[in-house]
Amino acid sequence: MNRLCLKLFLLFLALPLNAHAALPQASNVPGGVALVQLGAAVKNDQPPQAWLGEQPVLVVPDKGKWYAVVGLPLDMKTGSHALQVKQGETSKRYAFKVRHKKYPEQRITLKDKSKVELSPEDEARAIGEIARIKQLKLHWQPSPDTDTAFIQPAQGRLSGHFGLRRIFNGQPRSPHAGIDVAVPTGTEVVASSPGKVLAVDDYFFNGKTVFLDHGNGLITMYCHLDRIDVAADQAVIKGQPIGLSGQTGRATGPHLHWSVILNGAMVNPKLFLPRGTE
Repeated sequence: MNRLCLKLFLLFLALPLNAHAALPQASNVPGGVALVQLGAAVKNDQPPQAWLGEQPVLVVPDKGKWYAVVGLPLDMKTGSHALQVKQGETSKRYAFKVRHKKYPEQRITLKDKSKVELSPEDEARAIGEIARIKQLKLHWQPSPDTDTAFIQPAQGRLSGHFGLRRIFNGQPRSPHAGIDVAVPTGTEVVASSPGKVLAVDDYFFNGKTVFLDHGNGLITMYCHLDRIDVAADQAVIKGQPIGLSGQTGRATGPHLHWSVILNGAMVNPKLFLPRGTE
């Protein structure tokens, strides 16, 4: 280990348990994030391990306590749920509740009907891509330090809000599982948090897309890009340019679609931004 690497390693060990400090905002609704306190976080102790069903869950320290940061799928049933938590040789269940939330509807008219009424070839392509994206969403890479204090990936007005029940040309479709940033083609798009490029591709619906893995089941997705400037497995820092916004895929105009995935669930990205972000 050279001197620079040794200094960085020693600096990492000296960081306080809440180095990034900012937990996402709690919102115990489908599409939200539950923060479940798991007890005192003692320096040099191994963090607890948590699962929601079969899926491992992000656990982070904040102000001397461990928290499970739980992504709640948009189709999650309301009522009581439980995490399975293991620390050392001890296993325990931690209960939490999910409240009802009604999301508004959005009606969208697309002039290009081929993006709504798919040809057999396009349908086969889209089905294959959806299956690959589903696997990416379940990706889990352990990391000693996951930064949940996000920055907005492009400077523009937030639109196309999360959870909208979308109807394209009169046909109901999946809810809007992200937020849109209204920016013109060619606007710089940056990484919202440090991580590694999980995948890049050009999809039928999402267009040119970048997936960033921030560790421990926290993933961000950037869609409809005009240009991609990173490659798979490339490490990125917070604020690093990863591409330019555009109108590729199924888009009614130039914008950035930004999604946050947590333990496999699409959750509201605004919960990871500073309060009051509009």
